[in-house]
Amino acid sequence: MKTKDFFRKIFSVRLWANLAAMLLVVVLLCFGVKTGIDIYTHHGEVIRVPDVRHKLFADAEHILTAEGLGVAVSDTGYVKTLPPDCILEQSPEPGKGVKSARMVYVVINSSHSPMLTVPDIIDNCSYREARAKLIAMGFRVGPTEYIPGEKEWVYGLKSNGRQLRTGQKVSVNDIVVIQVGDGMRDLDDSVVYTEPEDYFGEYGDSLTEPAPSDDVYYSDPLQESEVDEFEVVTGPE
Repeated sequence: MKTKDFFRKIFSVRLWANLAAMLLVVVLLCFGVKTGIDIYTHHGEVIRVPDVRHKLFADAEHILTAEGLGVAVSDTGYVKTLPPDCILEQSPEPGKGVKSARMVYVVINSSHSPMLTVPDIIDNCSYREARAKLIAMGFRVGPTEYIPGEKEWVYGLKSNGRQLRTGQKVSVNDIVVIQVGDGMRDLDDSVVYTEPEDYFGEYGDSLTEPAPSDDVYYSDPLQESEVDEFEVVTGPE
């Protein structure tokens, strides 16, 4: 190819038009992708999360929906002083900037107090171990009640004046009283005293044999056996 033909093709209008068209297509494609991503992610849009804590769930749902946000229950808790279905916590926190259609997760107040299961500690462990286990499980442990028995040994649990058993459900608000032995024997326990079997009294072979007195006479069986008891029989004359 001659040099003249080469430069003529390089500076051809058709070639530069094609290059410009391809560049324009690339620019439009990048702009379209960026615009689509911004629309999808709501770029530059900021919504402040309203504070819905201590509001009823129905009211909180209405407020969040009006702001273009969603709401979902993530967990339940219990606060005695608040009404049921009341919002206890929310995530994201109030005042945080989020995009529209963002889901706000809330924790609502339960209508009843949570229940705990009594562990196997009755007549099975010491007072220190039982108390630590109950506190770790969330029980409210009240003053200790001491009863006659082995010292520092757990003999029972009480709540609201009634005895508890292993596996029974107890409210987290109820106070549990541990019944512990005080190391003292119960006065009602009976004591039986026994004498050795080889013990002999002053009279007779044992204490159960009555002692002889002036009005009691004993006969000698040997002397009685010396008396011949027979009948004389006469023969014929």
